[in-house]
Amino acid sequence: MTTDLTHVDPAWAWSPYEPDAQRPWSRARAAHLYRRAGFAANSQQLDDAGNQQPAALVQQLVEGSIDKHFDRDMQQLAATILAGGDAANLSAWWLYRMLYAPDQLLEKTTLFWHGHFATNAAKVNDVQLMLAQNDLLRRHARGNFNELVPAISRDPAMLIYLDSATNRKTRPNENYARELMELFCLGPGNYTEADIKQIARCFTGWEVNRGQFRFDEYQHDDGAKSFLGRSGDFDGDDAVRVVLEQPAAPRFVAAKLIRYFICDEPQPPATLVEPLANQLRHQDFNIASVLSTILGSQLFFSEHALGRKIRSPVELGVGLLRSLEGITNVYRLAEELSQLGQALFYPPNVKGWDGGRTWINSSTLLARANLVRRLVHDEQNRFAGGNLESLADRRGVKSPEQTVDWLLDLLVAAPLPQVSREQLLNIAREGGRDPSQRIANVIHVIGTMPEFQLC
Repeated sequence: MTTDLTHVDPAWAWSPYEPDAQRPWSRARAAHLYRRAGFAANSQQLDDAGNQQPAALVQQLVEGSIDKHFDRDMQQLAATILAGGDAANLSAWWLYRMLYAPDQLLEKTTLFWHGHFATNAAKVNDVQLMLAQNDLLRRHARGNFNELVPAISRDPAMLIYLDSATNRKTRPNENYARELMELFCLGPGNYTEADIKQIARCFTGWEVNRGQFRFDEYQHDDGAKSFLGRSGDFDGDDAVRVVLEQPAAPRFVAAKLIRYFICDEPQPPATLVEPLANQLRHQDFNIASVLSTILGSQLFFSEHALGRKIRSPVELGVGLLRSLEGITNVYRLAEELSQLGQALFYPPNVKGWDGGRTWINSSTLLARANLVRRLVHDEQNRFAGGNLESLADRRGVKSPEQTVDWLLDLLVAAPLPQVSREQLLNIAREGGRDPSQRIANVIHVIGTMPEFQLC
């Protein structure tokens, strides 16, 4: 699955994708775009994509859309979750949002920041604070990183999670200062232990009072600090500003975005990172602009990106349902995805989910296939309001060959060996009398294949 990026020309990589004979605009590339910029597309969306120019579709996804009715419904559902007081139910709430959100890239990018600024609901122990943080990440998801970092630094859930809420001038807590540089903005090797100690002093007096950020001037160390080549009577906001001024900051963010949207491995070389880092520097750390460049690039639609990521559990479950226009019990789905290693609002540690190959082992492969089987065989689930047979009928799918082609078109990002396709054809021909069951059996077998794990 590894792709070699060391010899990729950066000028070509980030230039706009222009379909040609070698890389034509196709359903496969449209499906690739929808998988990366959201959680997959259904047949109608892929039909519509074929009638659009790729650049226009990318811009449409990046700009997003506002649906006041959907936003109102989500606020009402969130109020129900808050009334129940159980943070575990937030996972189901977000899965529902991912399944039905008209602005898919907004949810996908919010998920990126949730892993980047990882905060675990078990330690925070306040459902309202976790929901408020999720809303904060969504508001800033495609905005300016230099506005997001100060906001997350004052976020009550983050203050509690990284013990910054108990940071006092007589005993500075270094947790947030360390992660601000190591995991959030700069990366290892771009700061010293002395920088951590000095920045920790900047954040003294930042605390949480009745669920709100509060600055206690009596607990703040107002003496001079020196870090990252700067000296002054700095507070927490100053510390964030100085960190974001470091040359490493845009490089660090650009590299993470490349890994998230292009390929899991290897780490992108500096030659590919630097153009996007420069774009961030010159455009006020604007994330939407870089997303436009990445998703609309030659590199994104090339063999270096197609099928070069492993689906996370959320991408697998939500993507399967969106492709098949399916609905399911999201509370049960949240539990199943947790068992696969991705419980929303409960990342394993401050690093978030490692992703990539860590999603796959002998145990999770079986569990992933079992999840696919359960989703398509559960009689309570619906697909476009009916069963899988009616969904296929709507698409004009009749023969076993058409069934296999239709499902591979929707669900699989990597080419399938002929022997695997023959296996699916045999199941489509002989998998029982009930057409819905035959289709479900084909989907289940697809879910066991290595190619299905890729996106």
